[in-house]
Amino acid sequence: MNMLRLIPMMGLLALAGCDGKSRHVVSNEVATAPADAFLASVAAHCGKAYAGEIVEDNPVATGPAPFAGKRLVMHVRGCEDTSREVRIPFHVGDDHSRTWVLSRTEHGLRLKHDHRHEDGSPDAITLYGGDSKPPGTAERQQFPADTDSVAMFRKADMLASTHNTWAMEIKPDEEFVYELTRPDGRRFRVVFDLTRPVALPPAPWGADRSAAP
Repeated sequence: MNMLRLIPMMGLLALAGCDGKSRHVVSNEVATAPADAFLASVAAHCGKAYAGEIVEDNPVATGPAPFAGKRLVMHVRGCEDTSREVRIPFHVGDDHSRTWVLSRTEHGLRLKHDHRHEDGSPDAITLYGGDSKPPGTAERQQFPADTDSVAMFRKADMLASTHNTWAMEIKPDEEFVYELTRPDGRRFRVVFDLTRPVALPPAPWGADRSAAP
């Protein structure tokens, strides 16, 4: 083949390769944009706390309900780098053991539940959760239990929890929702009123008491 004809062809192939790579980058950015928008909406409430109420808890617990009659407060507290991670303690009455950890991953968001004892030591069942189910939206993200969480639940004989899917929803400046569902019909939802900030709760167990709220 004449080399003068080959050079333009090579150039076209190179451009085609670059265009394919460019399309992949743009596609990935579009796919993860809802995760960034969701995290930014949550981070906009850094330093504030809000009261919530249970709107669904089915089926009704047959034994003592851990949330019944308790004041529920979320506190958007861990905001050192809000583009990567936000920590949200979830206070249930005088129980300050729970913190939701929402972090950015390459493909979306990750939700983990950090559970601590009053002395700050980790609970036996802690850091469970999962990665967001794509594509998600700027207002709702779902997190099926990941393999590590499933293994933890199985080891603890918490077989029902191996099917957990958690979700978070936010309507900016209106409400924030935390949800747990299972295929067996289990459905738990707490709605927090973002229009009325409340007094800041104590630091969650295990947190640095000297850190900024």
